[in-house]
Amino acid sequence: MSHGLAADALVILHAAFIAFVVFGGLLALRWRWLAALHLPAAAWGVLIEAFGWTCPLTPLELSWRAAAGEAGDDGGFIERYLVVALYPPGLTRAAQWALAALLLLGNGVVYAFWLRRARRSPP
Repeated sequence: MSHGLAADALVILHAAFIAFVVFGGLLALRWRWLAALHLPAAAWGVLIEAFGWTCPLTPLELSWRAAAGEAGDDGGFIERYLVVALYPPGLTRAAQWALAALLLLGNGVVYAFWLRRARRSPP
């Protein structure tokens, strides 16, 4: 597989991971075992957002693009692919903290419902 195709595949994987971080708790309502995968993924998403870290997939994608001879940029995955959907121009650290809080709150509500339902249903 060429580096360019690998980078494109990584973009798709990255987007799928972000969707899982945001919406995976809803899937766990249907398939309980998914909670074991979603909770660490959601924690990672909150940490990345709250502390402004760079996801390791971003530099990997950029290095594969460079190896393929494609122009990279200084922005990360979020800035290039999901800005319009998730991040408005001029994103501040305060806004990132708010997004992290929303992610925690949303998943907290889902898992509170999940736990309540799990307690009522027989094992």
